[in-house]
Amino acid sequence: MTPLVQAEQAVLGAVFLAPGQLDRLSSWLRPEHFARPAHAAIYAAMLKLRSDDHPASKVQDAGPVPMSWMTDTVTEASKHTRGLTASYAHSLVAACPRPEHAAIYGRMVLEGAIHRSVAQHATRLHQAARADAIRGGAEETVHHSQVLSDVLAHLARRWGGEPRLVAPPASVPAPPAHPQPVDEQLLADEEFLLGCLSARPQKLDEVVGWLHPGDFADAGHQQIYRSLGALHHRGEPIDQLTVLWETQRRGALADRTLDAERVLRICDPSAFAGSAEYVGEQVVRASLVRTAATSARQVRALADDESLAPGQLIGYALHALGPLEEVRRRWRIATGTQAEPSRAADQTAADPPAARIEAARSRSRPHLSNATPAAASTAASRPAVLDRPHRRSPS
Repeated sequence: MTPLVQAEQAVLGAVFLAPGQLDRLSSWLRPEHFARPAHAAIYAAMLKLRSDDHPASKVQDAGPVPMSWMTDTVTEASKHTRGLTASYAHSLVAACPRPEHAAIYGRMVLEGAIHRSVAQHATRLHQAARADAIRGGAEETVHHSQVLSDVLAHLARRWGGEPRLVAPPASVPAPPAHPQPVDEQLLADEEFLLGCLSARPQKLDEVVGWLHPGDFADAGHQQIYRSLGALHHRGEPIDQLTVLWETQRRGALADRTLDAERVLRICDPSAFAGSAEYVGEQVVRASLVRTAATSARQVRALADDESLAPGQLIGYALHALGPLEEVRRRWRIATGTQAEPSRAADQTAADPPAARIEAARSRSRPHLSNATPAAASTAASRPAVLDRPHRRSPS
Protein backbone atom coordinates (compact mmCIF):
# COMPACT_ATOMS: atom_id res chain seq x y z
CA MET A 1 0.00 0.00 0.00
CA THR A 2 1.42 3.38 -1.02
CA PRO A 3 1.62 6.41 1.29
CA LEU A 4 -0.96 8.16 -0.91
CA VAL A 5 -3.53 5.40 -0.39
CA GLN A 6 -2.83 5.50 3.34
CA ALA A 7 -3.35 9.27 3.35
CA GLU A 8 -6.70 8.88 1.56
CA GLN A 9 -7.79 6.28 4.08
CA ALA A 10 -6.63 8.43 6.98
CA VAL A 11 -8.51 11.56 5.93
CA LEU A 12 -11.73 9.58 5.41
CA GLY A 13 -11.27 7.81 8.72
CA ALA A 14 -10.73 11.18 10.39
CA VAL A 15 -14.05 12.49 9.03
CA PHE A 16 -15.84 9.34 10.16
CA LEU A 17 -14.47 9.91 13.67
CA ALA A 18 -14.90 13.70 13.65
CA PRO A 19 -17.44 14.94 11.05
CA GLY A 20 -16.62 18.51 12.01
CA GLN A 21 -13.30 18.14 10.17
CA LEU A 22 -15.27 18.64 6.96
CA ASP A 23 -15.47 22.33 7.89
CA ARG A 24 -11.68 22.50 7.36
CA LEU A 25 -11.61 20.30 4.26
CA SER A 26 -14.67 20.95 2.14
CA SER A 27 -13.58 24.35 0.76
CA TRP A 28 -10.44 23.04 -0.93
CA LEU A 29 -10.46 19.22 -0.98
CA ARG A 30 -12.64 17.77 -3.75
CA PRO A 31 -13.82 14.18 -4.41
CA GLU A 32 -11.86 14.14 -7.68
CA HIS A 33 -8.64 14.66 -5.72
CA PHE A 34 -8.84 11.06 -4.48
CA ALA A 35 -7.02 8.49 -6.60
CA ARG A 36 -9.27 5.55 -5.69
CA PRO A 37 -12.86 5.76 -7.02
CA ALA A 38 -14.24 4.21 -3.83
CA HIS A 39 -12.55 6.89 -1.73
CA ALA A 40 -13.87 9.63 -4.03
CA ALA A 41 -17.40 8.21 -3.70
CA ILE A 42 -17.16 8.08 0.10
CA TYR A 43 -15.91 11.66 0.37
CA ALA A 44 -18.61 12.89 -2.05
CA ALA A 45 -21.21 11.09 0.07
CA MET A 46 -19.90 12.81 3.21
CA LEU A 47 -20.19 16.21 1.52
CA LYS A 48 -23.73 15.47 0.38
CA LEU A 49 -24.90 14.31 3.80
CA ARG A 50 -23.35 17.40 5.34
CA SER A 51 -25.19 19.65 2.87
CA ASP A 52 -28.40 17.74 3.69
CA ASP A 53 -27.96 18.62 7.40
CA HIS A 54 -27.23 15.11 8.56
CA PRO A 55 -27.29 14.94 12.37
CA ALA A 56 -23.57 14.19 12.41
CA SER A 57 -22.83 17.58 10.81
CA LYS A 58 -23.93 19.28 14.03
CA VAL A 59 -21.63 17.24 16.27
CA GLN A 60 -18.89 19.22 17.99
CA ASP A 61 -15.29 17.99 18.00
CA ALA A 62 -15.59 16.24 21.37
CA GLY A 63 -19.19 15.09 21.00
CA PRO A 64 -20.40 11.55 20.26
CA VAL A 65 -20.85 10.70 16.58
CA PRO A 66 -24.12 8.95 15.64
CA MET A 67 -23.67 5.49 14.17
CA SER A 68 -25.88 6.52 11.25
CA TRP A 69 -23.04 8.77 10.02
CA MET A 70 -21.04 5.75 8.89
CA THR A 71 -23.92 3.64 7.63
CA ASP A 72 -25.60 6.48 5.76
CA THR A 73 -22.28 7.44 4.15
CA VAL A 74 -21.68 3.89 2.93
CA THR A 75 -25.26 3.69 1.63
CA GLU A 76 -24.96 6.97 -0.28
CA ALA A 77 -21.51 6.12 -1.67
CA SER A 78 -22.69 2.68 -2.81
CA LYS A 79 -25.02 4.42 -5.28
CA HIS A 80 -21.96 5.52 -7.26
CA THR A 81 -19.46 2.70 -6.77
CA ARG A 82 -19.53 -1.03 -6.16
CA GLY A 83 -18.15 -3.25 -3.43
CA LEU A 84 -18.36 -0.87 -0.47
CA THR A 85 -19.15 -2.48 2.87
CA ALA A 86 -19.45 -1.32 6.46
CA SER A 87 -16.35 -3.33 7.30
CA TYR A 88 -14.30 -1.25 4.85
CA ALA A 89 -15.57 1.90 6.51
CA HIS A 90 -14.36 0.51 9.85
CA SER A 91 -10.96 -0.19 8.28
CA LEU A 92 -10.77 3.47 7.26
CA VAL A 93 -11.35 4.48 10.87
CA ALA A 94 -8.59 2.12 11.97
CA ALA A 95 -6.24 3.66 9.37
CA CYS A 96 -6.50 7.15 10.88
CA PRO A 97 -3.67 7.87 13.37
CA ARG A 98 -5.09 11.19 14.67
CA PRO A 99 -8.49 12.60 13.63
CA GLU A 100 -7.38 16.15 14.46
CA HIS A 101 -4.75 15.84 11.71
CA ALA A 102 -7.39 15.54 8.98
CA ALA A 103 -6.24 18.71 7.21
CA ILE A 104 -2.68 17.36 7.03
CA TYR A 105 -3.91 14.11 5.52
CA GLY A 106 -6.07 16.10 3.09
CA ARG A 107 -3.07 18.11 2.01
CA MET A 108 -1.28 14.83 1.22
CA VAL A 109 -4.24 13.75 -0.93
CA LEU A 110 -4.15 17.10 -2.73
CA GLU A 111 -0.42 16.68 -3.38
CA GLY A 112 -1.06 13.34 -5.04
CA ALA A 113 -3.87 14.82 -7.12
CA ILE A 114 -1.61 17.62 -8.35
CA HIS A 115 1.07 15.15 -9.45
CA ARG A 116 -1.53 13.01 -11.25
CA SER A 117 -3.14 15.96 -13.00
CA VAL A 118 0.17 17.32 -14.27
CA ALA A 119 1.21 13.87 -15.50
CA GLN A 120 -2.11 13.32 -17.32
CA HIS A 121 -2.04 16.65 -19.14
CA ALA A 122 1.64 16.29 -20.03
CA THR A 123 0.84 12.89 -21.55
CA ARG A 124 -2.01 14.40 -23.58
CA LEU A 125 0.30 17.12 -24.89
CA HIS A 126 2.88 14.53 -25.92
CA GLN A 127 0.23 12.47 -27.71
CA ALA A 128 -1.09 15.57 -29.50
CA ALA A 129 2.43 16.50 -30.63
CA ARG A 130 3.08 13.03 -31.99
CA ALA A 131 -0.25 13.04 -33.85
CA ASP A 132 0.42 16.50 -35.32
CA ALA A 133 3.89 15.38 -36.42
CA ILE A 134 2.30 12.57 -38.42
CA ARG A 135 -0.48 14.57 -40.04
CA GLY A 136 1.53 17.77 -40.51
CA GLY A 137 -0.60 19.99 -38.29
CA ALA A 138 -0.18 22.02 -35.12
CA GLU A 139 -3.69 22.78 -33.89
CA GLU A 140 -3.91 20.02 -31.29
CA THR A 141 -0.41 20.77 -30.02
CA VAL A 142 -1.21 24.46 -29.57
CA HIS A 143 -4.49 23.63 -27.81
CA HIS A 144 -3.06 21.10 -25.36
CA SER A 145 -0.05 23.27 -24.57
CA GLN A 146 -2.43 26.06 -23.55
CA VAL A 147 -4.49 23.60 -21.52
CA LEU A 148 -1.40 22.41 -19.66
CA SER A 149 -0.35 26.00 -18.90
CA ASP A 150 -3.83 26.78 -17.58
CA VAL A 151 -3.88 23.62 -15.48
CA LEU A 152 -0.55 24.52 -13.87
CA ALA A 153 -1.80 28.03 -13.06
CA HIS A 154 -5.02 26.65 -11.59
CA LEU A 155 -3.21 24.02 -9.50
CA ALA A 156 -0.81 26.61 -8.14
CA ARG A 157 -3.70 28.70 -6.87
CA ARG A 158 -5.57 25.66 -5.59
CA TRP A 159 -2.48 24.77 -3.59
CA GLY A 160 -2.38 28.26 -2.11
CA GLY A 161 0.32 30.06 -4.10
CA GLU A 162 0.79 31.78 -7.43
CA PRO A 163 2.19 30.22 -10.63
CA ARG A 164 5.89 31.07 -10.83
CA LEU A 165 8.48 29.85 -13.31
CA VAL A 166 11.37 28.29 -11.34
CA ALA A 167 14.50 26.72 -12.82
CA PRO A 168 15.16 23.35 -11.19
CA PRO A 169 18.45 23.03 -9.28
CA ALA A 170 21.24 20.80 -10.47
CA SER A 171 20.19 18.18 -7.92
CA VAL A 172 17.03 17.49 -9.94
CA PRO A 173 18.11 15.11 -12.72
CA ALA A 174 17.11 15.98 -16.26
CA PRO A 175 14.92 13.42 -18.03
CA PRO A 176 16.73 11.20 -20.54
CA ALA A 177 16.85 12.56 -24.07
CA HIS A 178 14.91 10.75 -26.77
CA PRO A 179 16.06 11.88 -30.23
CA GLN A 180 13.06 12.27 -32.48
CA PRO A 181 13.21 11.01 -36.07
CA VAL A 182 13.18 13.83 -38.59
CA ASP A 183 11.00 13.51 -41.66
CA GLU A 184 12.89 13.59 -44.95
CA GLN A 185 10.36 16.01 -46.38
CA LEU A 186 11.07 18.44 -43.55
CA LEU A 187 14.80 18.33 -44.29
CA ALA A 188 14.04 18.98 -47.95
CA ASP A 189 11.85 21.94 -46.95
CA GLU A 190 14.65 23.35 -44.82
CA GLU A 191 17.13 23.11 -47.70
CA PHE A 192 14.59 24.69 -50.04
CA LEU A 193 14.06 27.58 -47.62
CA LEU A 194 17.79 28.20 -47.22
CA GLY A 195 18.19 28.17 -50.98
CA CYS A 196 15.39 30.71 -51.36
CA LEU A 197 16.94 33.02 -48.77
CA SER A 198 20.38 32.71 -50.35
CA ALA A 199 19.04 33.51 -53.80
CA ARG A 200 16.84 36.38 -52.55
CA PRO A 201 18.40 37.79 -49.36
CA GLN A 202 15.76 40.52 -49.14
CA LYS A 203 13.33 37.80 -48.04
CA LEU A 204 15.24 37.58 -44.77
CA ASP A 205 13.44 40.74 -43.67
CA GLU A 206 10.17 38.82 -43.82
CA VAL A 207 11.24 35.86 -41.68
CA VAL A 208 13.97 36.91 -39.23
CA GLY A 209 11.40 38.21 -36.74
CA TRP A 210 9.84 34.78 -36.19
CA LEU A 211 12.19 32.15 -37.68
CA HIS A 212 15.13 31.27 -35.41
CA PRO A 213 18.10 28.97 -36.07
CA GLY A 214 16.87 26.50 -33.46
CA ASP A 215 13.72 25.94 -35.51
CA PHE A 216 15.73 23.94 -38.04
CA ALA A 217 15.88 20.24 -37.27
CA ASP A 218 19.27 19.75 -38.93
CA ALA A 219 22.36 21.17 -37.17
CA GLY A 220 23.98 22.06 -40.49
CA HIS A 221 20.90 23.96 -41.59
CA GLN A 222 20.98 25.87 -38.30
CA GLN A 223 24.54 27.01 -39.02
CA ILE A 224 23.73 28.11 -42.57
CA TYR A 225 20.76 30.13 -41.33
CA ARG A 226 22.92 31.73 -38.63
CA SER A 227 25.45 32.67 -41.28
CA LEU A 228 22.75 34.15 -43.51
CA GLY A 229 21.39 36.14 -40.57
CA ALA A 230 24.82 37.42 -39.60
CA LEU A 231 25.64 38.58 -43.13
CA HIS A 232 22.23 40.21 -43.45
CA HIS A 233 22.59 41.96 -40.09
CA ARG A 234 26.00 43.36 -41.06
CA GLY A 235 24.71 44.48 -44.46
CA GLU A 236 27.22 42.36 -46.35
CA PRO A 237 26.59 40.70 -49.73
CA ILE A 238 25.07 37.24 -49.67
CA ASP A 239 26.02 34.57 -52.18
CA GLN A 240 27.42 31.04 -52.17
CA LEU A 241 30.96 32.10 -51.32
CA THR A 242 30.12 34.62 -48.58
CA VAL A 243 27.87 32.09 -46.85
CA LEU A 244 30.58 29.42 -47.10
CA TRP A 245 33.12 31.83 -45.63
CA GLU A 246 30.82 32.76 -42.76
CA THR A 247 30.12 29.12 -41.89
CA GLN A 248 33.86 28.51 -41.83
CA ARG A 249 34.40 31.47 -39.48
CA ARG A 250 31.76 29.99 -37.17
CA GLY A 251 33.60 26.67 -37.00
CA ALA A 252 30.92 24.66 -38.77
CA LEU A 253 33.43 23.23 -41.25
CA ALA A 254 36.07 22.43 -38.66
CA ASP A 255 33.69 20.46 -36.42
CA ARG A 256 32.29 18.59 -39.45
CA THR A 257 28.77 19.94 -38.97
CA LEU A 258 28.99 21.01 -42.62
CA ASP A 259 31.30 20.55 -45.56
CA ALA A 260 31.99 23.02 -48.35
CA GLU A 261 30.25 20.99 -51.04
CA ARG A 262 27.03 20.82 -49.03
CA VAL A 263 27.00 24.56 -48.35
CA LEU A 264 27.57 25.39 -52.02
CA ARG A 265 24.84 22.96 -53.10
CA ILE A 266 22.24 24.33 -50.66
CA CYS A 267 23.05 27.94 -51.54
CA ASP A 268 23.03 27.43 -55.32
CA PRO A 269 20.81 30.33 -56.52
CA SER A 270 19.86 28.60 -59.76
CA ALA A 271 18.13 25.68 -58.04
CA PHE A 272 15.46 27.45 -56.02
CA ALA A 273 12.46 29.69 -56.54
CA GLY A 274 9.51 29.79 -54.21
CA SER A 275 7.81 31.38 -51.21
CA ALA A 276 10.21 31.70 -48.32
CA GLU A 277 7.39 32.71 -45.96
CA TYR A 278 5.29 29.63 -46.61
CA VAL A 279 8.16 27.19 -46.24
CA GLY A 280 9.36 29.10 -43.18
CA GLU A 281 5.95 28.58 -41.58
CA GLN A 282 6.31 24.84 -42.12
CA VAL A 283 9.72 24.86 -40.46
CA VAL A 284 8.36 26.74 -37.43
CA ARG A 285 5.36 24.40 -37.25
CA ALA A 286 7.65 21.38 -37.14
CA SER A 287 9.77 23.12 -34.50
CA LEU A 288 6.65 23.78 -32.42
CA VAL A 289 5.64 20.12 -32.51
CA ARG A 290 9.17 18.90 -31.65
CA THR A 291 9.52 21.36 -28.79
CA ALA A 292 6.10 20.38 -27.43
CA ALA A 293 7.05 16.70 -27.38
CA THR A 294 10.30 17.48 -25.55
CA SER A 295 8.63 19.78 -23.01
CA ALA A 296 5.86 17.25 -22.41
CA ARG A 297 8.39 14.51 -21.63
CA GLN A 298 10.20 16.82 -19.21
CA VAL A 299 6.98 17.77 -17.41
CA ARG A 300 5.90 14.13 -17.20
CA ALA A 301 9.27 13.17 -15.68
CA LEU A 302 8.86 15.93 -13.08
CA ALA A 303 5.32 14.78 -12.26
CA ASP A 304 6.59 11.23 -11.71
CA ASP A 305 9.13 12.49 -9.15
CA GLU A 306 7.25 12.01 -5.88
CA SER A 307 9.96 13.85 -3.92
CA LEU A 308 8.90 17.20 -5.44
CA ALA A 309 6.49 19.30 -3.43
CA PRO A 310 3.57 20.69 -5.47
CA GLY A 311 4.99 24.21 -5.55
CA GLN A 312 8.30 22.90 -6.84
CA LEU A 313 6.63 20.64 -9.40
CA ILE A 314 4.52 23.49 -10.78
CA GLY A 315 7.43 25.95 -10.91
CA TYR A 316 9.74 23.46 -12.62
CA ALA A 317 7.01 22.42 -15.06
CA LEU A 318 6.37 26.03 -16.05
CA HIS A 319 10.12 26.39 -16.63
CA ALA A 320 10.07 23.30 -18.87
CA LEU A 321 7.26 24.86 -20.91
CA GLY A 322 9.22 28.09 -21.42
CA PRO A 323 10.84 27.09 -24.75
CA LEU A 324 7.48 25.86 -26.02
CA GLU A 325 5.78 29.15 -25.16
CA GLU A 326 8.50 31.01 -27.09
CA VAL A 327 7.94 28.90 -30.22
CA ARG A 328 4.17 29.29 -29.83
CA ARG A 329 4.60 33.07 -29.75
CA ARG A 330 6.63 33.05 -32.96
CA TRP A 331 4.21 30.61 -34.59
CA ARG A 332 1.38 33.07 -33.96
CA ILE A 333 3.44 35.86 -35.56
CA ALA A 334 4.25 33.70 -38.58
CA THR A 335 0.66 32.64 -39.18
CA GLY A 336 -1.05 35.82 -38.01
CA THR A 337 -3.24 33.92 -35.51
CA GLN A 338 -4.44 35.13 -32.14
CA ALA A 339 -3.40 33.51 -28.89
CA GLU A 340 -5.86 30.95 -27.54
CA PRO A 341 -7.73 32.54 -24.62
CA SER A 342 -6.49 31.41 -21.24
CA ARG A 343 -8.94 30.20 -18.62
CA ALA A 344 -6.51 30.86 -15.78
CA ALA A 345 -8.09 34.23 -14.92
CA ASP A 346 -11.56 32.72 -14.68
CA GLN A 347 -10.25 29.90 -12.53
CA THR A 348 -8.54 32.38 -10.24
CA ALA A 349 -11.83 34.16 -9.63
CA ALA A 350 -13.50 30.83 -8.88
CA ASP A 351 -11.03 29.95 -6.12
CA PRO A 352 -12.19 31.35 -2.77
CA PRO A 353 -9.28 33.22 -1.17
CA ALA A 354 -10.18 31.74 2.21
CA ALA A 355 -9.97 28.25 0.76
CA ARG A 356 -6.55 28.95 -0.70
CA ILE A 357 -5.29 30.25 2.61
CA GLU A 358 -6.70 27.27 4.48
CA ALA A 359 -5.08 24.87 2.01
CA ALA A 360 -1.80 26.70 2.40
CA ARG A 361 -1.87 26.58 6.17
CA SER A 362 -2.83 22.92 6.30
CA ARG A 363 0.79 21.94 6.66
CA SER A 364 2.78 20.22 9.31
CA ARG A 365 2.54 23.04 11.84
CA PRO A 366 0.23 23.78 14.79
CA HIS A 367 -3.20 24.98 13.79
CA LEU A 368 -4.00 28.59 14.70
CA SER A 369 -6.71 27.52 17.12
CA ASN A 370 -4.08 25.68 19.17
CA ALA A 371 -1.51 28.46 19.05
CA THR A 372 -0.96 31.32 21.46
CA PRO A 373 -2.50 34.69 20.49
CA ALA A 374 0.92 36.11 19.66
CA ALA A 375 1.85 33.13 17.54
CA ALA A 376 -1.53 33.22 15.83
CA SER A 377 -1.06 36.86 14.94
CA THR A 378 2.38 36.16 13.50
CA ALA A 379 1.16 33.16 11.53
CA ALA A 380 -1.82 35.05 10.17
CA SER A 381 0.47 37.70 8.71
CA ARG A 382 2.46 35.17 6.69
CA PRO A 383 1.67 34.88 2.99
CA ALA A 384 0.25 31.59 1.77
CA VAL A 385 3.33 30.54 -0.19
CA LEU A 386 4.24 26.88 -0.17
CA ASP A 387 6.65 26.37 -2.99
CA ARG A 388 9.94 27.31 -1.41
CA PRO A 389 12.43 24.67 -2.47
CA HIS A 390 13.44 22.49 0.42
CA ARG A 391 17.08 21.88 1.06
CA ARG A 392 18.21 18.40 0.35
CA SER A 393 20.39 16.85 2.99
CA PRO A 394 23.84 15.84 1.73
CA SER A 395 24.06 12.23 0.76
